[in-house]
Amino acid sequence: MLSPLLIWNKIGRVVTLIAKDMGVSSEKALALFYQSRTNMLMRDPSTMLYTFGDRYLADEVIREYQE
Repeated sequence: MLSPLLIWNKIGRVVTLIAKDMGVSSEKALALFYQSRTNMLMRDPSTMLYTFGDRYLADEVIREYQE
């Protein structure tokens, strides 16, 4: 499992991508991320989703809200 500091850095990068792609504020993107299934799965060490790239994770969150 990544250290909490590395997880926070990853979340920041993912949220930045979400904000840019969806045209929303960073605060809104952060809220969307924290409410997403992707966030829940990323925090579960058994999924190892935290090892996936920032772009992949951002796209997953965006896809959740498009469905």
